[in-house]
Amino acid sequence: MAWLLTGGAGYIGSHIVQAFRAAGRDVVVLDDLSSGFREFVPTDVVVHEGRVEDAAAVGAALDAQPVDGVVHLAGLKYAGESVNVPLDFYRANVEGTRVLLRQMAERGVDRLVFSSSSATYGTMEGEIVTEDAPQRPESPYGESKLIGEWLIRDQATARPSLRHTSLRYFNVVGSGAVQSDPEAPHGVVSLVDHSPYNLFPLVFRALSRGDRPKVFGDDYPTPDGSCVRDYVHVVDLAEAHVRAALLLEEGTDLAPAYNVGRGEGTSVRQIVETILSVVGEEALGYDVAPRRGGDPAKIVGSARRIEQDFGWKPGLDLRAMVEGAWEAWNAPGTAEREAAQDARRAAG
Repeated sequence: MAWLLTGGAGYIGSHIVQAFRAAGRDVVVLDDLSSGFREFVPTDVVVHEGRVEDAAAVGAALDAQPVDGVVHLAGLKYAGESVNVPLDFYRANVEGTRVLLRQMAERGVDRLVFSSSSATYGTMEGEIVTEDAPQRPESPYGESKLIGEWLIRDQATARPSLRHTSLRYFNVVGSGAVQSDPEAPHGVVSLVDHSPYNLFPLVFRALSRGDRPKVFGDDYPTPDGSCVRDYVHVVDLAEAHVRAALLLEEGTDLAPAYNVGRGEGTSVRQIVETILSVVGEEALGYDVAPRRGGDPAKIVGSARRIEQDFGWKPGLDLRAMVEGAWEAWNAPGTAEREAAQDARRAAG
């Protein structure tokens, strides 16, 4: 029996594939490869190509092999971009989740780990946000994730056999070790975040060009005027998904949602300054650009619930996040994938 991972060829999904395999569990992937890469998935892992909002594609992936449960990551993920194309985000994230739930129900697949987001909270009140805090998303992306949680909750009411939890993770950064793959063009594959909007790749692209990186907004109500976020290493995040899946298999009663973060805030300025320090470019400095729409001023999450229920605790600090990500960014193959991403975006 295997777990089906939607979105498993992406940056986060590929690390979750690795975590499942490290736990000795089989995993199969459903991905439309619109932003992910087939080479991110080991060659002996089955990849079903298709969109999660396509019922036929989801059904075929579920029918291809016995499935213990589903980890659902597939969808669109950028808060700022969702302000510009909200209907795309509702199609991918809301309709995709509805289709998946229907296809699971028709086949009696009753375990689900949902990739939610801290974006469902919006700007937090107080110093740290718990899972019981009001959810007031400030972007269509955050709204689509909140609706996804509602769909799962309501489906579990209608189908009490459905065991589920949602992981509301914060800002995911870093990279796992560069992995060997004799079939890859360079013999290795670096699992890098190629997002056109996330902070680390934005800074890395600027540095690779010899440009000054940008900080978006310096007039937020935070100590240094830039956004404050809770950054979690992608390897730690992947481990949290696998633990959730295995606990559901064991029949453990899980809470409807868990924050996945470090429980401490770091400003965008601090991140950029740390990156400049790691790569030896402190003298280069950075520029300040206007705010991006949909960005709350501050989000830092309490990880107490997941630590208690999962026995999970993040183990990698900010400098480790930067060092691992920079190493992977400079590994062979990254430039080619960057070019492929540019071509995808140009093609629409």
